[in-house]
This record gives sequence, C-alpha cells and structure tokens, in this order.
Amino acid sequence: MASRFFSQQSFTFLRKLAKNNNRDWFLEHKDEYEATIRTPALDFITAMSVDLAMLSPHFLALPKKVGGSLMRVHRDVRFGKDKRPYKTNIGIQFRHEQGKDVHAPGFYLHIEPNDCFVGVGIWRPDADALGKIRDRICEKGKDWTAALTEKPFKRHFELGGDSLVRPPRGYDKEHPLLESLKRKDFIAISNISTDSVLSGRFKKMVVDRFRVADSYMQFLCKALELRY
Repeated sequence: MASRFFSQQSFTFLRKLAKNNNRDWFLEHKDEYEATIRTPALDFITAMSVDLAMLSPHFLALPKKVGGSLMRVHRDVRFGKDKRPYKTNIGIQFRHEQGKDVHAPGFYLHIEPNDCFVGVGIWRPDADALGKIRDRICEKGKDWTAALTEKPFKRHFELGGDSLVRPPRGYDKEHPLLESLKRKDFIAISNISTDSVLSGRFKKMVVDRFRVADSYMQFLCKALELRY
C-alpha cells in the first residue's frame, strides 16, 4: 500500500531542484513544488496532530504554509559561503509550544533523496538552555543514562550533532558522563528508508519512532522546565 502523503514524484522534484537550484527554475516549477512537496507535507502535518497530542499535548502540529511545522524551502544565505537559494529536502518540525524557532525542543522529520530520518531533541540550544541540560545530567545522571539505554530507543536512535573538544567550563573533568556534558547538540537521529516514506504505514512508523523517544524528550523538557 502506497503512502497517502509523499510519492516518487516528491523525490523526483527534490533531485531536479538539487540540479537546478536557482530562482528562475524554481518559479517555473512552482506548481510541481506545491503538488509534490508542500501539499503532501501539510497533509501529513494535519494527519499527525491527533497522534502528536497523544504523545504530548505541548508539541504542536501546525499545517501552515508559512510559520508552522513545515520548514521554509528558502535557505538563509546571509552568512554562509553556500549561496544556493533553496533547500533540497523536506523538513518538518513539531516544536514545543514554548519554542519560537528551530533551536527549541522538538520532534523532527527529514526527507531527502538518500537521506531520510526522524529526529528528536534540541539542536543548538542557547547558553542558558545548554547549562540547564548539563546541570540536570549532573543531578539526574541515572535518569539520563536510563533514557539513553532504553532498548527501543537504543535500537532505533543514535545521538548526533556537535560536541566540545574540551570539558565545558565549570564542570568536573572527571565526571562519568563527561561525553554527554560536552555535547553542544542534544539531538537523536533514527534513519529511515525511502521505501518506508512511500509506504502506507509511514505515519504510524513516524509516530512509533517518536514514542520510543518519550523518556529522552521528557528528560530534556524537565531540564528546561517545560511541560511534557
């Protein structure tokens, strides 16, 4: 059974965009983008709203063209050397109700040819949030270790993102959880196949992956004094 959301045409469009990453081509193919990318993504976000509320009522599924759970296709080219104007992936983030941007805790879905994955956690938290997470790891080390070593979580997820080279200032250099304290990102990634994205069981699979990260997300929310 095929997915009622994304299709082979979705991946075809993303591949073509990667080869023709310029404004003129994109505007000429805007209808194709709407039909194969934005409309299926908004439909998926809408369909996720009930399941997400059952996981946690404080994470939002907002099916809006701008400012919702669907991340914008336009890249921010102001500061980097890469001046390609468009992202060549579909990014969907279900952020916490208290979050204002991509640096908030959230559940994430990334769809790109040869690189599809589910993500959970918080990417590049600011200094205050980072300190709170590190402090809670120090205070509740057993809870942190338990969340990381739960069998379903460990089977599907790996921690990703960047870490410091040296121990963070103010923390014990001999701490048994030093590698966790050195993290700058607290994200966990679960790779998924293109076939699973195209499957009729795709939404259930995403919900199931989010669910096995429950303890991990609860830990982060408690550290940041957010409701879960």
